[in-house]
Formats: sequence, C-alpha cells, structure tokens
Amino acid sequence: MHDLAPLARFGGRVATGLLDVTSDPEALDSTGFWAVAADFEGRLTCARFSDVRPEPVPAPVPGAWRGPVTDAWTSSLDRAAYTAGVRRIREHIAAGEVYQANLCRVLSAPVAPDADVDALTALLARGNPAPYAGTIRLPGHGVEISTASPELFLRRTGRVVESGPIKGTGRTEADLLQKDYAENVMIVDLVRNDLGRVCGTGTVTVPDLCVVEKHPGLVHLVSTVRGELPTDAAWRELLAAAFPPGSVTGAPKSSALRIIDALETVPRGPYCGGIGWVDADRGTGELAVGIRTFWIDRADGVLRFGTGAGITWGSDPEGEWRETELKASRLLAVASGAYDVSGGALS
Repeated sequence: MHDLAPLARFGGRVATGLLDVTSDPEALDSTGFWAVAADFEGRLTCARFSDVRPEPVPAPVPGAWRGPVTDAWTSSLDRAAYTAGVRRIREHIAAGEVYQANLCRVLSAPVAPDADVDALTALLARGNPAPYAGTIRLPGHGVEISTASPELFLRRTGRVVESGPIKGTGRTEADLLQKDYAENVMIVDLVRNDLGRVCGTGTVTVPDLCVVEKHPGLVHLVSTVRGELPTDAAWRELLAAAFPPGSVTGAPKSSALRIIDALETVPRGPYCGGIGWVDADRGTGELAVGIRTFWIDRADGVLRFGTGAGITWGSDPEGEWRETELKASRLLAVASGAYDVSGGALS
C-alpha cells in the first residue's frame, strides 16, 4: 500500500521523516542516519531519515498482517532442479573451478495490496527473534523489506570493521558435520581476503572461529573476522571490497558468482545482499546479510523469501535441499499465519 509512510527499524530504534534517497555510497560518510538496502545484484538504496528515536518493536496487532496462505508459496527451483544444481556444483568442484558455492532459491506467494512489512516484522520479532532484525519501508522507491537476519555482514565502529560469516546449519549441534566446519573455515579465508583488500596490512584477525550459535529452530556455526580501515577508506571502498557477502556466494568468489548465475533462475534481490543502517555522524553502522528476509514486489503483487545452502564436495543433494527447507519452514509459517507467535506452531 503506497500511502504507508517511509520508515526504518533496527536495533531498538525507529527512523521516520524521510529526507532523501540516493544510490551513492559516499552519502554514508556524509551526515545523518541512513537505512541501507543493497540487492545481491548490486542495486544500492540509501535513505536518510530526520527523526531517530528508541522504540522497541511493537507487539503484533491482530489482523495487521495478512500473509499468504501456507500452500501458496512457489519456488524458483523445485526439488529436482535444486538437487540437480547441487550435483552440477560438485562437478565444478571436481574440475577444480570452485571449492564451495551457495545455491539459493526464491519463494514467492501472492500478497494483499495493503500488506505492511513492518507488521510482518512485529510477528517475526515474536516468532523468530534475530539479532539483526529490522524493517526498511520505502514504498515509493521499490524497497519494502522485513528481515530476521541472524548474520552480520559488516559492522563499522570508526576505523574498526567486523564481519560475522555463518556457515554450517543443523537442528542441533549434534547435526553439524565435518563438512560444516570445513565450509566455515573456507568462507572465513574468503572474508579475510575481502577485508584485507581495504583494511590496513596486518590488521585483519579472526577473534572467533566456528562458534556454535543457537537460533530459533536451528543452530549455526559463526566466526568473526575483524580489521582496521585506513583513514582514507570510506563506505564506498568497504562495500566494493566485501560485496556481495562471502558466506552467500562461495570460494573463490568470482568463480562461485559465475556458477550461481548459470544455475539460479531469478535474481536474489535483497536476499543475500546487505540490509541495515549507518549513522554517518558517529561513524558507525551495521549491515546484516539479507538472509531470513522477506520483501514485497509490488510489480508482481507478491511476497518473496529466499533460502539456500552452501555446497561443497561433501554435499548430499537431498540433504542440501532439506537444509533449505529447514531454514525456510519456521519463517514461512510465521508469515503465513500458521505459527502462533505466543506459543508455537498451530495445528
């Protein structure tokens, strides 16, 4: 619904009073508070707001979000196409072209014309709380996103920058395989290389490697990569070095991107991009990897959601399909009203 006011919500703050919108990353080193949405394919939207105030995510209002019915979701890759894609990636690995590649699919379902992503954020905050959850609502600029992302893409505090790549997913810690640990280490090396392109020589470190984090319904392996930017490095250089996020592309990144482009049938859009905020006055910012993320495509009248898995030589095609299902199931249930956010799944 296009008369919804522009809004951004992150980290216990809400931003209103839209001032301007730009695609120029240099704006992030100017002044003011910016909401940032970077599509996987590279489209950047930066929106500056005048009023930023503390505000917890409001409790869900009954009827405020009318989501798709549970069985309305369709996938850009069905089970047969996805498992065939996994086998194709294993062939690329056997040929020495790539070590790991992330294969994703985008789910879509019709959505009501008056759907409000901020009302969905309120439901997700109860049904699937996440450290980097938030809303960016810019109806006139084609950006309506609700994210429940658990993954840090880039955090900047002055000259210090951090990334928190996730690789390895299971229902419990016991489900994590050696393949998951190997995959995480591969992506940590890639992120170290990315940050090393823009950070000072010798400043890139890995304070945490393969830490098990618990999230609603699953666990992840998470590492931390940290570096220090030289005084002349700005957001433009940082995004150019690190984008798109390594954990949702593969290693080497250039080869993985080529393989992804050949196998995936639709653009990822905000999914697997960067979503968050930048406070240019304070020199701080926090962008999440756009996973566990919904967005409204008004042109097609649909709600979209992406899910994927990292493919290595040790991947089992059916197991990777099940991982994409695991990552999606709880969030789709919340968005479709099939999950009681006060107590659990509905019967």
